[in-house]
Amino acid sequence: MPQQKMDRNAIRDGAFIDIMREGERLGLFTLSTEAERKASLSSILSDRPDQNGIWVFGYGSLMWNPAMHIAEQRLGRIYGFHRAYRLSSPIGRGMPDNPGLTLCLDTGGSTTGMALRLDPKSEEEELAILWDREMITGAYVARWVTVETGQGPLAAITFVANRTHPRYVGKLPDDDIVKTLATATGCLGSAHDYLKQTICELEKLGHPVPDSNLVSAVNRGWLQQTQL
Repeated sequence: MPQQKMDRNAIRDGAFIDIMREGERLGLFTLSTEAERKASLSSILSDRPDQNGIWVFGYGSLMWNPAMHIAEQRLGRIYGFHRAYRLSSPIGRGMPDNPGLTLCLDTGGSTTGMALRLDPKSEEEELAILWDREMITGAYVARWVTVETGQGPLAAITFVANRTHPRYVGKLPDDDIVKTLATATGCLGSAHDYLKQTICELEKLGHPVPDSNLVSAVNRGWLQQTQL
């Protein structure tokens, strides 16, 4: 499958969903229906807090590729969840015979990321794009979290791991993660680039990255693979 861009247009116009349909065709996962995504979005909005706008907490690709119109962003931290490579990616960042890994939030600890306020002029459209992107395979569960920011706490929607989903692989040995991130590539790019872009975004925000040693290990693994 040729490499695709996961930008706003690709998600809004259905090209991203078409990519995910290949995973369903191969029996890797079952896609949610449009009705199920609308019901999920309606459910989360029914608990919408009384505050200025709708915020989304990004901790991975949403930080460096939100694919939405954003009115404001703030560096923030949530508690009760940590960022981890625990979702397999057999289509986007890998292939069925060499699945990649993408980030999720799993229980325990805390996570620094970016709170993104959706453009109030197009909140409905931005949320539809977000749900088509994050909720298409059912690997995430949407929920409200409290984000502690320098301007005070705010409520934001984020996406945590669905531990019952086939894509959830749990805690893997570091050596397995390094090998996967160094070698897996799919139609949305390599797992290695996904990691580097996330690290670079956190560093731009002035946040010390605890897994920088993992980046070095992945780089070494990548060089070893290219020299074979």
